[in-house]
Amino acid sequence: MPHPLFHASDFHLKRRAASLAIAALLAFASLAVALAGVIIPARPAPASVAAPPRGELRSADGRVLAGGDLPRRVYPLGPLAAPVIGFVGASGGLEGLERASDPQLRRGEDLTLTLDTRVQAAAESILTEALERTDAEYASAAVLDTRSGDLLALASVPGFDPNAWRATPPDRWRNRAVLDEYEPGSVVKALTVAALLNEGRTTPDTQYDTPMWRRFAGATINDIVAHPPTLKTRQILRYSSNVGMTRLVEGVPAELLHRYFTAYGFGRPVRLGLPAGDGLLRDPADWSPLTQATQSFGQGLTVTTLQLAVAFNVLANDGRYVTPRILAGAPSTSRRVLTPQTAATMRELLHGVVDDGIKTKAELPGYHVGGKTGTAQVVVDGRYSAQVFSSTFAGFLPAARPRFTVAVMVRGAKREYQGSQLAAPIFREISSTLLSLYALRPEMVRPPTAEP
Repeated sequence: MPHPLFHASDFHLKRRAASLAIAALLAFASLAVALAGVIIPARPAPASVAAPPRGELRSADGRVLAGGDLPRRVYPLGPLAAPVIGFVGASGGLEGLERASDPQLRRGEDLTLTLDTRVQAAAESILTEALERTDAEYASAAVLDTRSGDLLALASVPGFDPNAWRATPPDRWRNRAVLDEYEPGSVVKALTVAALLNEGRTTPDTQYDTPMWRRFAGATINDIVAHPPTLKTRQILRYSSNVGMTRLVEGVPAELLHRYFTAYGFGRPVRLGLPAGDGLLRDPADWSPLTQATQSFGQGLTVTTLQLAVAFNVLANDGRYVTPRILAGAPSTSRRVLTPQTAATMRELLHGVVDDGIKTKAELPGYHVGGKTGTAQVVVDGRYSAQVFSSTFAGFLPAARPRFTVAVMVRGAKREYQGSQLAAPIFREISSTLLSLYALRPEMVRPPTAEP
């Protein structure tokens, strides 16, 4: 029997209140879960976006020079053209074209170089043999297609293997053909004579008084190769007469020679898409009569091997400067520096320099080339060294209608350091490769002499 004070209505009220409390608690819990889902959403797993594969570097003859992505980048031809190609690190290109063309390669673009691996390999091998034979420090060479300006070879030795670049001293990474600046010596005489011929200030057969030594502008200028006391302009080149060059440039305005040297490309970096040295060419206002004379025969100014090749290419290319290229399809420009007649005359004169002086050193039987040697003392600790020399040769082939222009430099040879002993034979051997690869027929007669 229910307690008298406990009514049924109270029981039902308490039961309803408990039910409402439980319902409210469940509703609050559901709301809290829902709100938690809004405020702190579940973070989706990031979508993986694959980077495009790194582009390849290929040669003009279709060989892969660099391929694969950054962690697994490989260089199938090893040391071949390594200072040009460069190498990569974990984050991108570090040297050479790997660095200079890093944005394009990152986008997956394949780049074709103008280099012919056959010419490149031959140039590197010939230079390396010369280093070993003469115990020289290093050497470089540039081989141009005369008309297009395409670089068929750009060699710097000793080189390195980009597959193992960390194990190589950094000086081996250096693209010396483009970066290293040096005094070229007598090879510049040809460019000076071309400027004076072009301006009508001399002719090939103008005669000059040329003793074996001469006091000029407070200094004694000496010649090395014995020669007659009177020389024509063509013979000044043939005997590489410093005294003769002082006669040629005496009284010539400094601005005139400076304008031609600038037009040849001296004193400014070659636009190649790679870091490049600009060389030293002083303002003409700073030239004294003595510095003008010494610069006319290649002392007191500096060039790179590529600059030297491009300058001589003006003589080979009918007087037009053509911008060199290392990447196929890159823009190329040209401008006139000399008249076609002046260029033809210089080709005839420089063929005579070879045939009448160093024929067996620079030329193969049955072929005709033109060029000029240079031997320059190297400045060491602020003074010209009597033991360290730069040996140079620049020239073109065939002499009458050049297809190729070549420049060579060897530094620090302990033996056979004269340009005629060292650089000229290197030119001859590179020429032999070009003649063979491109099937150029022998010329059994000497090219006709150009009229002055």
